[in-house]
Formats: sequence, structure tokens, C-alpha cells
Amino acid sequence: MSKKLLLTIDIGNTNTVLGVFEGTTLTGHWRMSSQPSRTSDELKVFIRGFFAADSMVESDVGAVAIASVVPALTPMFDSVCRCLFGVLPLVVGPGVRTGMPIRYDDPREVGADRIVNAVAAYAVYKKELIVVDFGTATTFDCVSADGAYLGGIIAPGVGVSMEALFSKASKLPKVAMEKPPHVIGRNTVHAMQSGLYHGYAAMVDGLISRLCEELGGEPTVIATGGIASLIFPDARSIGHIDEFLTLDGLRIIFDLNDSGRVPG
Repeated sequence: MSKKLLLTIDIGNTNTVLGVFEGTTLTGHWRMSSQPSRTSDELKVFIRGFFAADSMVESDVGAVAIASVVPALTPMFDSVCRCLFGVLPLVVGPGVRTGMPIRYDDPREVGADRIVNAVAAYAVYKKELIVVDFGTATTFDCVSADGAYLGGIIAPGVGVSMEALFSKASKLPKVAMEKPPHVIGRNTVHAMQSGLYHGYAAMVDGLISRLCEELGGEPTVIATGGIASLIFPDARSIGHIDEFLTLDGLRIIFDLNDSGRVPG
């Protein structure tokens, strides 16, 4: 096969998600923990293992696009990709074309993943929208009807909230993040799960309601990230879920910048 695959890498604070595109089709995807202590040799083993497990060939990768919110890991992934695939990765950041005006006080402060998500969502819906990304932090990002990034909200993620509760309340046990049988918990575990699950769904709905008031319209709401599918049934304001929104945004942004790429 001639080189035509695009490897996209979304480096988050907790997890890193990798996906391979053939054209616009996502043909493979994997998830690994984001650990700055990992060596480049370990990263090579992981990536080679992912490819081997899905019967993919490293030499078929002709391009790499990276979005990262972990500065310590960005150069390591960049170096590993140059070594494994012989290409110069596109790292989303200042100077990279996104096709989306950024109306933020300082555009350099916006996380790459937030812009990538906004680009991907607007490419699909072409209207005013809000993207909710359930990661280490839960972010709410607003896009205008004419396709400009407006800003949004950063809130503690579910995992952060859970860990804070477990570490500060010595008598409370660790519980799984799942929907309890009733909103009124009849034991400590269900009471905690209700607070986490229904509390988080209510927070999402409340913040989206306030964003809609300020936007003055009825934006489409798209969710992505680890627990989006879990929260979706009770977060009534969420209209759509796209598990691989960030990867698709990386593909779109890479295509916008492809003409200027040179071999690594």
C-alpha cells in the first residue's frame, strides 16, 4: 500500500487517544494513559503494539497530527513519530491554520483540544453550537453561527470531583461512577453515586442553560469524552454524542495545512 494513512493523536491529561484515518474513515483507534514519566522507547512499544494488534503496517502512515494539553509529552510523541514513520508531525498550536476565527482575549491560552473539537463540530453542523468534552476537566466551548470560536467554561471533571470527595471525607468509600437505581439514595454507596451522577448531569444542564441565555439562541449541543455516553440519558440538554470528535477535528485541521508539510 502506498503511504496514505493519517495518524491522529489527542494527548489529554489522563488519557491519550490515537486514531488512524484512511481518507475520512477512521480505520483504527486506541487509548493509553498519559504518563509523562514514560520513555520514548516505551511509547514506541505501545504504538507498534497497537498497529500489530489491528494488523496495520507502520510504513503505511504518511502523516501525523497531534493535539496536546500535556507539554511534557508533546516533544516525546513528536520525536517518536518522526522515528517510527519518518514524517514531521503537525502539532496544533499558534501558527497552524484551523479555518476558525478565535474570539478569545488571548487565543494562545485556549487548549488545542478545545479548538479541534470546535472545528470538528462546526464542520458537521454548520450552525451555532456548544461542545461539551468530558475529560480530566469538563469543558464547554461555544461556536457562533458564522463559525467563530467564542470561548466557554472549564469545570472540574468527574474523576477530579470523585477523588476530592474520597480523599477529604475519610468515612466515605470509593464508588463507581454509575447511575444508581434511585435519585434518593437508600444507602451510602447509592447516595454518593446519586450525588456524582445526577449532580453532574444537573451541572451540565445548568451551565448549558446559562450559555444558551447568553448566546441568545438554541445552539446544538454535542458531547464527547470518556463519560459522555454515561451522562447522556440524564443530561437533557445534550443532543448528540461523538466519541471521536477530537480525532476527526485533527484530520480536518491537517487537511487545511497539508500543502505546507515537508518530510521529517
